[in-house]
Amino acid sequence: MQLSPEELERYARHIILADVGGAGQQRLKAARVLVIGAGGLGSPVLQYLAAAGVGTIGIIDDDVVSLSNLQRQTIHATDTCGNPKVESAKSALQAINPHVNVEIHQARLNPKNGDELISQYNLVADGSDNFDTRYLSADLCEKHEKILVTAAVGQFDASITTLKPHIKDEDGNYYPRYRDVFPQQPPEGLLPTCAEAGILGALTGVIGSMQALEIIKEITEAGTSLAGRLLLYDAKSARFQEIAYKRKSV
Repeated sequence: MQLSPEELERYARHIILADVGGAGQQRLKAARVLVIGAGGLGSPVLQYLAAAGVGTIGIIDDDVVSLSNLQRQTIHATDTCGNPKVESAKSALQAINPHVNVEIHQARLNPKNGDELISQYNLVADGSDNFDTRYLSADLCEKHEKILVTAAVGQFDASITTLKPHIKDEDGNYYPRYRDVFPQQPPEGLLPTCAEAGILGALTGVIGSMQALEIIKEITEAGTSLAGRLLLYDAKSARFQEIAYKRKSV
């Protein structure tokens, strides 16, 4: 996929990177990425994917912008309160990069719409805030053989990993599934929601930016994948911890 003179200038700092180059930038332009949730995690994911030149970005979210969102959901502005998040996010992305095609889906990911939606994209970033969506997105991405970068945040802590169980590693073994690291979905109400417990806004910026970075790495084939590695972050102590996990036999 060819880059226009304007795109060559826009992405010049990518193109001079040996691990990205023109070929990598063309792969970014050809990519189709679905972002689940246009909230705290989704905001930096969407902003950095658009800035990086991902050709088509899909957004699925059924919520509207509220004033209490703005402490962490930086893609939205005060005057968008009351508007659907997908529409607010689309306008912001078009302002960041007019070369990016933005497809919006004002809905919640569910078993009925999930198959058709996931199948339309190459990669998925899950920035949802509930276990139902996290497990559903992981199951659907595995079914349709799509790479998924999934993350979750608490008050001052977070986790992130990449899932591609349809692909083999360098040893010829398939990468693990979501359920290999999180076997069973926790019961509803076990953990407090963001509204109940609160969350440090900048934390979502850190982890959402990392999600965007891992998506870009997978598209450009740069660096080492987070597949099979769960990265934990403690914001209070500014410490990362890595936990390796493997594919379990069925």
